Amino acid sequence: MDISVVIPLYNEEESLPELCAWIKRVMDEHQFSYEIIMVDDGSKDKSWQVIQSLKAENEHVTGVRFRRNYGKSAALNVGFAAAQGDVVITMDADLQDSPDEIPELYDRIKNQGADLVSGWKKKRYDPLTKTIPTKLFNSVTRSMSGIDNLHDFNCGLKAYKKDVVKSIEVYGEMHRYIPVLAKWAGFSNIQEQVVQHFPRKYGTTKFGPGRFVKGFLDLMSIFFVGKFAKRPMHFFGPLGVISFLIGIFITIYLIIEKLMSIANGTAYRNVTDQPLFYLSLVAILIGSQLFLTGFIAELVSRNGTDRNKYHIDQVI
Repeated sequence: MDISVVIPLYNEEESLPELCAWIKRVMDEHQFSYEIIMVDDGSKDKSWQVIQSLKAENEHVTGVRFRRNYGKSAALNVGFAAAQGDVVITMDADLQDSPDEIPELYDRIKNQGADLVSGWKKKRYDPLTKTIPTKLFNSVTRSMSGIDNLHDFNCGLKAYKKDVVKSIEVYGEMHRYIPVLAKWAGFSNIQEQVVQHFPRKYGTTKFGPGRFVKGFLDLMSIFFVGKFAKRPMHFFGPLGVISFLIGIFITIYLIIEKLMSIANGTAYRNVTDQPLFYLSLVAILIGSQLFLTGFIAELVSRNGTDRNKYHIDQVI
C-alpha cells in the first residue's frame, strides 16, 4: 500500500464527507493505493455515524472510535499503530489542510529520502490568540531541539516514512513535538514544506488556552526522557553533587571564620546565628535528595522492561 491517511477528529460531522471525497479524488487522479484511517476521539455529535456511512461508500475508509475524549495525541498514536502504508500522511479533519498537498509530500518521502516532512502554514487564517503563542512555542522548540529548519512544529499536515510512526509513541500533548520525537528515535532527515491553510469552514476550534501549558510541560518531558531516560543519574547526580559541595564549602567557611575570631580574641557570632548556616544546610539537604533521586531513578531504569530497547536501522 502506498499511503495511509490518518485523520484524528472530534465533533467534525459537517466536514468529513467533503474531506473524504477530496482525498479520494486526489488518490484516484494519481493512482495511489491508499487507506483513510479516521479516529473519532469521543465525538459528541454524529461524526461516528458519518464515518460509518463513508465506510459503506468507500472500502478504503477505516474508522476507530474512542469511548471518550482522550486527545489528539492518543488518536494519532492509535492511527499510527493501524497504518499499513509505506508513507503515512496526517491531517486535521476541519478542511483547513489541503489533500492536494499529498502527492508532493509522498514524493519527498518515497523518492527524495526524507524521513519526515512537516507542513508550514506560512499564511495562516487563525486568530492572534492562537498564532502568537504558537510562534513562541515554535521558537522555543527550535532552540531546544536543534531542529532549526522547521517553522511550524504543530502543523497537522505531515508526512512520515512508515518506520518513523512505528518507532515513536505519542501521548499527552506531544503531537505538536512529533519531529522532536522522530529526531530522538534517530530519524535525522526532517524537512519542511510550505502548505496551504484554509479558513475553518464548519464549527469552531476544539483547543483551549490550557493546551499551551500542557504543551510546555510535555516539551520538558520530551527533552528529559530523550536525553536521560536510560541514565537519569547523569542529570540528578551532577546537580546533587554541586549543591552538596556548595553547602559543605559554606559550612567550612563559617567554621574557619569562627576559629579565626577565637584565635584573634575578637567577638564572634554563633554559627547557627548566621543566615549562611541555614543556606548551607538547605544546599546539603537538596544535594543529598537530588543524588538519592538519581540513584533511585537509576535503579528503576535498570529494571525497566525496555532498558535495552534500541532502534536498529539495518542488519546485514
